[in-house]
Amino acid sequence: MLDSVLRRGQTLDSAASAGSDLAPADRALAVAIAGETLRRIPDLDALIDSATRQRLPDDSKARTVLRLALGQKALSTPDHAIVATALPLVEGGPRRLVHGVLGTLLRRGVGLPEAPMLPQQVEERWQRAWGDDVVRAARMQIARRPSLDLCFADDAEAQAYAAANSGVSLAPKHVRLDSASVSDLPGFGGGRWWVQDLASSLPARLIPEGWGEVLDLCAAPGGKTMQLAAAGHDVTAVDASGSRLERLRQNLDRTHLNATLVEANALTWAPDRQFDAILLDAPCSATGTFRRHPEILYRARRDIIASSAELQSKLIARAAQWLKPGGALIYAVCSLEPEEGERQVEALPELSVDPPKPGELPDFASASPAGWVRILPGLLQDQGGLDGFFIARLVRRGG
Repeated sequence: MLDSVLRRGQTLDSAASAGSDLAPADRALAVAIAGETLRRIPDLDALIDSATRQRLPDDSKARTVLRLALGQKALSTPDHAIVATALPLVEGGPRRLVHGVLGTLLRRGVGLPEAPMLPQQVEERWQRAWGDDVVRAARMQIARRPSLDLCFADDAEAQAYAAANSGVSLAPKHVRLDSASVSDLPGFGGGRWWVQDLASSLPARLIPEGWGEVLDLCAAPGGKTMQLAAAGHDVTAVDASGSRLERLRQNLDRTHLNATLVEANALTWAPDRQFDAILLDAPCSATGTFRRHPEILYRARRDIIASSAELQSKLIARAAQWLKPGGALIYAVCSLEPEEGERQVEALPELSVDPPKPGELPDFASASPAGWVRILPGLLQDQGGLDGFFIARLVRRGG
């Protein structure tokens, strides 16, 4: 799994298919070990380098096995179990080297920091964009397993659910719980809620109830589609992936909500009418989701960010043509890169930024002087944090 992520650029979820033949508990443990290792690679590498005369190559089997072994300290794995599981991985290879380095470090006592270092290029990039405080907050967040956020169709139900299940509501129609098996939670079968990060629920809140026809572009897996449908909008949801749309259809069926689903590429698809509002949660580098997907910090290189920004510009230009005069385009990305957020909306001649109105968003999601909303690491830190997001409501002039 670790090799597939770091060398082949796969997501951890995709790489986890390598363990499909394992028993469920063993597969879950393997994913947990790989995930914890990805959260701490810079610090694990510093430990390894402190115990070797010559630096091991980044892609060497010895370094990979040592990373996985030492990463298990964050899971409170006993030292004897760490050694017993590491050494068979290097049978016929650098077993003596791995055994010696691991023994040296475990005898010293391996202490992993409370706030792990991020990859150097990420720290440098975010320090330039957001400053030292945000980098420190991101370090704190990557070490913590994120809570589970549920989105409800009805706020009274959300408040009652939070009270009955030791949860907390941080916004209308929202409940935050400790991480748990989703299908085992009370009410899953009844379809009154769905899983959606609190930050991800903010863009749809900028489309007031009763606005009429709403287009949800790049819609799957569908949390925002369900929000819009629950708010009473006539929703058309477009996505290029048939399999992801099928998952959206299943989610709509479970939650007893309705939307028109269209399998199409937004760059070539053309609707037969204009819409009152369009929600474009655009494809992006997804660096804002690093709490749940630490591998993204290694996958989202400069070229990925640049190509994502180019695609986003094209999508905004197409979506703007499909707005009725006076209609609103909600542009959002789960990215912490300014190229994919602020710079996308700084110069749009046909669109102007419409800041959130009082009560549309929770108090913690305040707008910048320019009128857009930027969610950064550190916000709601004591309550479990949020994914990084950029959100802007853009109104078509002439209405």
